[in-house]
Amino acid sequence: MAKILVLYHSFYGHIEAMANAVADGVRQVEGCTVDIKRVPETVPQDLFAKSGGKANQPAPVAKPEELANYDAIIFGTGTRFGNMTGQMRNFLDQTGALWMSGALVGKVGSVFCSSATQHGGQESTILTFIPTLLHQGMIYVGLPYAEQRQMGLDEIKGGSPYGASTITGGQGERMPSQQELGMAGFQGKHVATIAKKLFG
Repeated sequence: MAKILVLYHSFYGHIEAMANAVADGVRQVEGCTVDIKRVPETVPQDLFAKSGGKANQPAPVAKPEELANYDAIIFGTGTRFGNMTGQMRNFLDQTGALWMSGALVGKVGSVFCSSATQHGGQESTILTFIPTLLHQGMIYVGLPYAEQRQMGLDEIKGGSPYGASTITGGQGERMPSQQELGMAGFQGKHVATIAKKLFG
């Protein structure tokens, strides 16, 4: 069995919804198992609540050393000024021991994200995420144009060959569309298919 981890940070719930869609895609591949976990929230609890953060997220909180237990890791993050969230960065900065031991070398990595606006840094967030995975020795997998929903002009939506994404709106008022969730599911299935070939 190929073991897949969907690891995310979601402040308002948009990336949580995408993470669940990614995991649903993984489940379509026989011979793969999937866990959904989240990184610790670093914003103080009172500020998190005042800012409208989504507190009830059932996914367990991950520990950095757990990443070594998986064959593929699909990361989900919001966008902050064209980069991953500080919470995700903080978590990844704690994986030095995995880097020292080479524990993630040869494993599959992939990224999905969200931003408030259509041109809010979705591509740069994923592109600036990839060097961390390459430093860990991981094999990066994106969202190929075989997933043609990313090419349509029928709605404003996320998605690029670098990974699935969603547009949340300036106040977080827009949850992922069915097409964006479909792209996330495709990405999960695509990563799982590759992981199964490598590790199944």
